[in-house]
Amino acid sequence: MADSRRGPAAHGQTGAEIAQSQTGAEIAQSQTGAEIAQSQTGAEIAHWRLAAEALADLDTVAAHEAWAALEDYLQRNVRARLAGMVAELVAEAAALQRAYDGGPDPDRARSGVLRLRGRYLQVETILDFYGDAVNSRTNPRLRALLLGFDTLAGDSMAAILNQAGIDVPLALVYLDTGLGAAILEAGVRLWDHGHPSPAAAIKLTRHNLSYPTALLHETGHQVAHLTGWNTELAAALGERLAPRSAELTAVWQGWTHEVAADVHAFAQAGWAPTAALINVVDGGTPAVYRMQLGDPHPFPFVRVLFNVALCRRWFGAGPWDDVAAAWMQRHPLEAAAPAVRAITNASLAALDDIVDVCTRQPMAAFQGRPLCAVLDPRRVSPAALGALARQAGPSLLSSAYLRRREPLRILALLASRAVTDSARAGEHRDHLLAWVADVGADPGTTTRARAA
Repeated sequence: MADSRRGPAAHGQTGAEIAQSQTGAEIAQSQTGAEIAQSQTGAEIAHWRLAAEALADLDTVAAHEAWAALEDYLQRNVRARLAGMVAELVAEAAALQRAYDGGPDPDRARSGVLRLRGRYLQVETILDFYGDAVNSRTNPRLRALLLGFDTLAGDSMAAILNQAGIDVPLALVYLDTGLGAAILEAGVRLWDHGHPSPAAAIKLTRHNLSYPTALLHETGHQVAHLTGWNTELAAALGERLAPRSAELTAVWQGWTHEVAADVHAFAQAGWAPTAALINVVDGGTPAVYRMQLGDPHPFPFVRVLFNVALCRRWFGAGPWDDVAAAWMQRHPLEAAAPAVRAITNASLAALDDIVDVCTRQPMAAFQGRPLCAVLDPRRVSPAALGALARQAGPSLLSSAYLRRREPLRILALLASRAVTDSARAGEHRDHLLAWVADVGADPGTTTRARAA
């Protein structure tokens, strides 16, 4: 029977190996706790330094073929900015390594590791974000569609930014799963404060491709950020709503960023964004009335009715009234918690004031003019879009001249058709997507879409 008390030699170790093992154990026992911790810190610095260096190969972020599928100007801009961001991270890791090798203060070394780790994760997140966007362009059909959306996003931002003398950012649109669209705004300073985000990277959801007006909500975020509209609108809402109640004022000021983006989409596409919005924010009645602390979005019940109020205030009666009636029947106000019901009632009573502040009050962001003087909502009323369709006739979908002269109005018109004529929604979607791909294929669109 085997002796369970046999030592290391019984397992094949030589005497020299036994001695070496014992020496290592004695050394470990002789190290102080501080020395052990410092050794561990050194290993962690090496880990994050190697990880940072590995990010420098941008072909691991997105396939080489995907980078090649980007327009040249967009590829150069995005790759250069991302490479610069990684270079800053690698330089910080190298500096931390040098300081450690020179015998740093243990506390400073430890804080340096934690800072490097946090910044690595931030850079990795940005790279992953753009990697997803770039990789989506390997499919030729999807690439043509996304190029069209890039161009339309540039047109949307240019409508205000050109008048304000602000360069129009590059736009990089991609498709992803989920309910709502999103944007990583161009020019937003990343962790190193030296490399702004290289493009307005806009996520569109697959389910809403038939109604892609969310694109104009996301470009609205970019416009509001660059013009300072967010801050100014919050102050204006505060001044108008303060006589009603402090609570109502605080709530709507907290929603300013999303309100501005919704208003921007409305001014460029009329009522089509309202119809698309319901598919994103609807749900069970408790969720529709849920006010979440810190959420920048108006809760769904109020948000939908705010968008309806925009249409009603500018266009009078219309299909949005049916939307509102169905919405209120589906989610009766009596189902809301008392506190939410109070905010809802106060908000509904103030909607006309809020719409007027958002669209008719002069703003420094628009050179002292109201938004309606820069983007006249009446140009995207159902009547105006109907007149455009009648005047264009069959050329509406085929004319390159019209695509470049009236891109946003045509987008609004085509996006609304699947709502007003749902029996032929599939046909309308096909026409819309084919038209968007043609927008991207038109000569000169890349020049107009790029930053000035």
